Amino acid sequence: MAEARMPSHLRLGVNIDHVATIRNARGGDLPDPVRAALQAERAGADGITAHLREDRRHIRDEDIARLMEELKVPLNLEMAATEEMQQIALRHRPHAVCLVPERREERTTEGGLDVAGDAARLADFIAPLREARARVSLFIAPEAAQVEAAVAVGAQVVELHTGAWCELHAQGLHAACNAEFERLRRMAAHAHALGLEVHAGHGLSYETVGAISALPELAELNIGHFLVGEAIFRGLDAAMAEMRTRMDAARA
Repeated sequence: MAEARMPSHLRLGVNIDHVATIRNARGGDLPDPVRAALQAERAGADGITAHLREDRRHIRDEDIARLMEELKVPLNLEMAATEEMQQIALRHRPHAVCLVPERREERTTEGGLDVAGDAARLADFIAPLREARARVSLFIAPEAAQVEAAVAVGAQVVELHTGAWCELHAQGLHAACNAEFERLRRMAAHAHALGLEVHAGHGLSYETVGAISALPELAELNIGHFLVGEAIFRGLDAAMAEMRTRMDAARA
């Protein structure tokens, strides 16, 4: 696989999962995550991300159907590598499929997918998705073994898990934070050199988005929880506008 072209524009993918989390906490249909997705689209999102979990704790099957019907920007469907989810992806044919690890007891996605430890199964799982012309992304820790395994199993994209770095930043653990960021920097460069498109996400906020945006190999950031939380106080348009401003300033 040849080295990927260096991206000039850093895309912003907006994850709408936690609008659905609020809806499901009370039941019923409100707030509508599809309405949030359409608002994010109008406000300049380059794509929408939605995680259809096996337990349907936030996004539901009908949300995916409506997103596919109503969105004009690409949909990135996050999902576990299970037969049920594969069939859903093949039925809806979203622009992109991002495979993530999933444990029923976790609050949110913890850690990256162990591609190196499950390579044979993942290669077989990915093949029909690629045949259906979905761009396949793997959500991984910033580790060389995982990056190299992603190439071997046929993924076109890796999304580097920024959660550990963001947590260390929040705790003020500067030495460990710097070391984790250096891992992210090196693995972004390594993945790009191997021909993968490189994304990043998990736990990003206004405080952390500048540093990660400055990595030239990155093509896309996926941000959800922070933007949904900030939208409570400022509105989604304003929350996204500031995020976009900070991304662009860092990239420039």
